[in-house]
Amino acid sequence: MDVTEQQVLDALKELTDPNTRKDYVSSKSARNAKVEGDKVSVDILLGYPAKSQIEPIRKEVTAKLKSLPGVGSVNVNVTMKIVPHAVQRGVKLIPGVRNIIAVASGKGGVGKSTTAVNLALALAAEGASVGVLDADIYGPSQPMMLGITGRPQSKDGKKLEPMEGHGLQAMSIGFLIDTETPMVWRGPMVTQALEQLLNETQWREVDYLIVDLPPGTGDIQLTLAQRVPVTGAVIVTTPQDIALIDARKGLKMFEKVGIPILGIVENMSLHICSSCGHEERIFGEGGGERMGKDYGVELLGALPLDIKIREQADSGMPTVVADPDGRTAEIYKRIARRVAVKIAEKQQDHSAAFPKIVVQNT
Repeated sequence: MDVTEQQVLDALKELTDPNTRKDYVSSKSARNAKVEGDKVSVDILLGYPAKSQIEPIRKEVTAKLKSLPGVGSVNVNVTMKIVPHAVQRGVKLIPGVRNIIAVASGKGGVGKSTTAVNLALALAAEGASVGVLDADIYGPSQPMMLGITGRPQSKDGKKLEPMEGHGLQAMSIGFLIDTETPMVWRGPMVTQALEQLLNETQWREVDYLIVDLPPGTGDIQLTLAQRVPVTGAVIVTTPQDIALIDARKGLKMFEKVGIPILGIVENMSLHICSSCGHEERIFGEGGGERMGKDYGVELLGALPLDIKIREQADSGMPTVVADPDGRTAEIYKRIARRVAVKIAEKQQDHSAAFPKIVVQNT
């Protein structure tokens, strides 16, 4: 007896995508299910970058369909597609950028920039085109973390070409000033600099632009909320109560200005002694999880307090590129996939699909 298309779909309903945590039918990932005699074929379309997941997903779906009675051969094609998603009302999109992710913390010193660069590298490792905008005008750190030196060029005399490091497009005030020059600027100059770095960079078809924000809830964060088309924000904290107080303020600020919170990353959650392997929670325990529950926001992942993360970032080779198959890199990739899934579940932006109508006097 030949298998039917309905049986194929019923089988796919029993499988859960490990990243979206939904079955392939209800999430509309399963497409073009076809049955020809004993041959079955189906396309699985993922709305997020997941290069490392394509083969495991293909194998799991193939095995499931092969277990159906009457199935001889199975062809499963797994692909990815990343589209723009909705942003704040009335804010213009940036040419060449599909989605903007703000990485923020209420407090300095919680590892926000290290998280931002590794998140960007993890999204790129999973197959996305990624850019990094260093919005910390007073203390830019991305040039050092990405190991990029030199000055950006301009091909047309109007826009700057982004610098490149480890496959990422990057822009920072740090590329335009000397390392030891302090930025003795008032707020309006800082916000103007941010807008120029963002809008006057020739971004080239970026799926995700990661914006590494300075700590706090000041001018730059407000400018970002009012004038930059942000798809969502990621809050970085440590488990320590002092850090959590400020992280909560950052979260509330984004809620007030209508920017969705994609989730929380808890940094330095566990210290593993490099000599004896003893595990100790130096900064407390479960703070990120409690904060997530209080605000109904997902804890995307928890990262260890590891000397290698700091050494790798300082040397211009962040963890995801320095040790791509290591445990910490896998945590960053898992966080990156969840961030991308949360974005994929948001409402799509179709403004680019509509024609622009210009009314002229003739």
